[in-house]
Amino acid sequence: MKSSHDKNLTVNISYPMNKHIFSSLSKKFMMALAGLFLLLFLPVHLIINLMLLKSVPEPFNRAAHFMATFPVIKIIEIVLFIAILIHIFWGIFLQIQNWLARPVGYAGGNKSETSFFSRFTIWTGSTILIFLVLHFINFYFIRLGLVPGHPENFYLTAHNLFKIPAYNYIYLVCFVLLGLHLFHAFSSAFRTLGLNHRIWTPVVNVVAWIYAILIPAGFAFISLTLWLFR
Repeated sequence: MKSSHDKNLTVNISYPMNKHIFSSLSKKFMMALAGLFLLLFLPVHLIINLMLLKSVPEPFNRAAHFMATFPVIKIIEIVLFIAILIHIFWGIFLQIQNWLARPVGYAGGNKSETSFFSRFTIWTGSTILIFLVLHFINFYFIRLGLVPGHPENFYLTAHNLFKIPAYNYIYLVCFVLLGLHLFHAFSSAFRTLGLNHRIWTPVVNVVAWIYAILIPAGFAFISLTLWLFR
């Protein structure tokens, strides 16, 4: 029979553990929501960027001007930046937590396909973060007046950048890694939100693969077309 001291000890030990688990799950939940918001944004961004393939700059510049000035879009832009920050920093925080909780790697054993993507998500995500910083400097910072450029002619800015081979190499490598990141993000977000199902989970994984291939391929197609044929 346990003494009152033993019961108190059990409560005192389990409460911080439960609190830690709840905190970790809540961060994963918020990270999943932020990730889904970003997943919805990327197709919109791709559709606008496809206007760079037109022979005249007006359609793309009008779309870029609308995105930069329409009040609703500006609110969405703020939400987007918040989502990016949440997704990146909580992702890094949770990965560091996992490393600290599991300081010694697994000895042998088979690892699943999901664990492969999960293990390398921190590195693909970090590479994408570097690309986003570069992307903001080349476009968003021009709009803010922090770097020289043409804020009303991003069509010319984009075409000039894609004439630089090194920029295309960085762009293409980042979007290969983005594809790997998107597959894991797409499928894991649904699992984190508790949407596991014997039938629908495999469907979600197929959609995740299609999304993870088409979105980066679309951006890569723009890059290669402007670099090689314009």
